[in-house]
Amino acid sequence: MGRLRLLLALDTLLRENSVSRAAASVGLQPSAMSRLLSQLREEYGDPLFLRTGHGLRPTPFAETLRLRVRALAAETEALFERTGPATAANPQEPSGWEGAGLIAAPPLAVRPSLMLDGEPTPEAFAAKLARIGDDAAPQRRLARSIATIGTGAGRSRPLSEAEAEDALTIILAGEADPVQIGALMAALQYRGATAVEIAGFVRAIRRHVGAVAAGSGAADLDWPCYLSPKLKTAPWFLHAARLVARAGYRVMLHGHYGQESAERGKLEIAAARNGITVCASLEDANAVLARTGIAYLPLPALSPQIFRLLGLYGLMEMRIPLGSAVHLINPLGARTSLLGVANSAARTLSRDIALLLGVKDLTILGNTRDHAEFTPYRQTPLFRLVGGEPADLVVPALPTPPAEARTGLSTREYWEAVWTGAARDERAETTILTTTAAALLSLGNTSDFETACEAARALWTGRSRQMAR
Repeated sequence: MGRLRLLLALDTLLRENSVSRAAASVGLQPSAMSRLLSQLREEYGDPLFLRTGHGLRPTPFAETLRLRVRALAAETEALFERTGPATAANPQEPSGWEGAGLIAAPPLAVRPSLMLDGEPTPEAFAAKLARIGDDAAPQRRLARSIATIGTGAGRSRPLSEAEAEDALTIILAGEADPVQIGALMAALQYRGATAVEIAGFVRAIRRHVGAVAAGSGAADLDWPCYLSPKLKTAPWFLHAARLVARAGYRVMLHGHYGQESAERGKLEIAAARNGITVCASLEDANAVLARTGIAYLPLPALSPQIFRLLGLYGLMEMRIPLGSAVHLINPLGARTSLLGVANSAARTLSRDIALLLGVKDLTILGNTRDHAEFTPYRQTPLFRLVGGEPADLVVPALPTPPAEARTGLSTREYWEAVWTGAARDERAETTILTTTAAALLSLGNTSDFETACEAARALWTGRSRQMAR
């Protein structure tokens, strides 16, 4: 009986994505629902839910339980539904006060069961969506996905990986109505996309761009850099990427600098001036990588459709789940990736997505967003996958050196001068070296961060000797 109570509580939590709302829907205090959640976590050995800015987000394991738990809860409700007219409790003479109540008491349920006259039950609604088959027209299938996630408590559920992949495939093929695209992305972002849904998006993008299979040998390190146009600092991480390539590793950079920025060509300019070829296609990037060991592929060249979809930010003033998906597409199948994800819940989400995609090796820098660049003067958590297993570590903050005096150079000129040695900047150099060390660690060049930093420093010193020659 205690376990049945736990499963009914789990159904409510999966539906509400909030301890307080789940407690209110079944008439419990939030503290009681919290205790039930703790018991569920102990029973399953899984956190089940992660806290985000949009409430609780189910883990991939919790998502696998959703439909089975919902079926159990629905059957429990059905067993308590009245199937015939009520009979008198005793056969006494009528008193004249007999009659039906004006308001019928609802049956025992784990969701509000009073519905409008003629309103379909969640089960009937699910059956209606199921009648839209996988061979239906693209817009009908996409409508099914929107209704699946966006029809409210008790009716909606997250998409499966296959459903999410199909939905984005329809969009990328240009077969979706623009209203449908906005509805799907807004509904997912408001509720909070699951790891399963974003994994489906990643698979759709990889197929759309013709990505190479992971571990194929075309690249060693995948380095996504989808910078916010609000970021005004110099791209020091490009110097680090160049050092990693000089160490003999093939580094694949892909990204963009935002559609609305006046500096939207910033990454292309920086890459070109740093000796990194800017490629016009995935095939071009593959060839350049084999020849030079490093390449940068702008998102518009990789997929104009994805680039335009990310441009919805200007229309909605909010991010969409594709922003998380593009970081994990790994277009040339590198054996490891280096990501920057600042939000703690998003870091866990990114690693869950990677595991669903079968990724074995990955490093996430936990204090930069949208691109991997180390911040040595703040404590930096590294969230890693090594051989498919979590292997996290925390790098303590270094003492902050005094700021360098202004030189009169532009930001770009100063960025170039640090690489050539014309300008000495301890802060910038340490950023470059620690970013290089994180990349070497992800590549398995060494097993600890301190040794990786020593290797990075040797690469930095060696680059000075090469330029002198």
